[in-house]
Amino acid sequence: MDKERLKHFESKLRERRSALTGVVERTENYGREADTELTQDPADKASNAYTKELLFSQSTNDRFILKLIEEALVRLEDGEYGACVNCSKEIQPKRLEAVPWARHCITCQDLQERGLLDDDDES
Repeated sequence: MDKERLKHFESKLRERRSALTGVVERTENYGREADTELTQDPADKASNAYTKELLFSQSTNDRFILKLIEEALVRLEDGEYGACVNCSKEIQPKRLEAVPWARHCITCQDLQERGLLDDDDES
């Protein structure tokens, strides 16, 4: 992959990382604020509990994507970006454009999603 394309993907990864970091921080702050509210109404308590659970779920997903973005930036620095971490084949440019933190080519991603890929460092 040429340097210009690498810079393009690095920029996309850094922008996404910055946006997600802000979302995760706001979500965590909202969760802390909801904990300190002294709500007496059971309906309000239930609503707050539901909202916190929803935000926690979103935050967990956002943190996972942040981890994948960090890994992609490391691969970029190491000169390994754009290659599947499983089979080392090139990841299709359209896939990287849509999901710049992609670790696998389409074939290996399909195997991973079906639980058929032995990927030790997957969390």
